[in-house]
Amino acid sequence: MLRPMSTLYGIDFTSAPSARKPITVASGVVGADGAVHLRRVERFPSWDGFEAFLRRPGPWLGAFDFPFGLPRESVLEHGWPTDWAGLVRAVTALSRAEFKALADAERAQRPVGDKYTHRATDRPAGSHSPMKCVNPPVGWMFMEGARRLLDAGVHVPGMHGGDGQRVALEAYPGWLARSIVAGSYKSEAAAGQTRERLANRMLLSEALLRGQHPLGVPLRCDDNALLEAMSSDGTGDTLDCVLCLVEAAWAWLRRDAGYGLPLHIDPVEGWIVGVSRPEAVDPLRH
Repeated sequence: MLRPMSTLYGIDFTSAPSARKPITVASGVVGADGAVHLRRVERFPSWDGFEAFLRRPGPWLGAFDFPFGLPRESVLEHGWPTDWAGLVRAVTALSRAEFKALADAERAQRPVGDKYTHRATDRPAGSHSPMKCVNPPVGWMFMEGARRLLDAGVHVPGMHGGDGQRVALEAYPGWLARSIVAGSYKSEAAAGQTRERLANRMLLSEALLRGQHPLGVPLRCDDNALLEAMSSDGTGDTLDCVLCLVEAAWAWLRRDAGYGLPLHIDPVEGWIVGVSRPEAVDPLRH
C-alpha cells in the first residue's frame, strides 16, 4: 500500500512526442481536505524524458491516458498470449505496418457498424478501440505506452505485478470531460481553437475546482499560471493531464479497495480508472 502523501501524476500521452506535442504530466498530492493539490506540470518532448520519469523512485501513482490492453476478442483472433506481459511483448515485436495490416484484415471481416472490437471498459467509457490506428491512433498509443510500462517494471493492478511503490493505472480524460461538458474543448489546429472551446475549458476548470463531477474530488492550485494554462492551452493538453490527475486522486483514495477498479478485470484488456460497471457500488459512497 502506498504511504500517505504519495505523489500523484496525471499523464496526457502521445505516441510521437515532440517539442510541438510533448507528453504532458501534472503532479500533485491529496491533502487532508480530500482535495487533489496540483503542484506543477512537466512536458517531455522525447522518449528519454518519459522513460526516466517512469523510473522515478516511489511512492507514486500515475493515471496514464493510453490503453493498457487490447480487446480479448482480437487477442484470441490473432493467437497472441493471454497474459499481459506476453501480450505486450508479442504485439510490440511487430512493426506498426504489421500491426495495422492485422487490424485492417480483422476489420474487413466484421459487419458494417461493428468494424472494431472493443474492450469491456470501452463501451461505458466511450473510448476508442485500441485496434484503431487513425483518428486517433489508439493502437500506436498502446504499442508505445504499454511496452514502456513493462520495461520500467511498474505495478499495473489487475494486469501485472511490479514495483508496488510505482503504480500505473489507465485513465481517460475525455470520459470525465464529457460528464461535465458535452461540447468539444480542444483542437490541435490553431484554427479550431475557438471561443466556444475556450468557454468549455473554462467550464471544465471551474467544475474541477468545485468538485462538481462524477468523481467528486475537488482540485486545488495556488499557482495562477497553471490555472490560467488549463483554460488558455487550446490543445487541451494541460487540461487533459489535470483531468488525469483528478482520476489518479480518486483511485488513490480507494487504494485499500483495489484503487476503485472492478473486482474482476480481464488482464489482457485492463480497465479505465473511475469508470464503473453498471452494477458497481463505490465503497466510499455507500
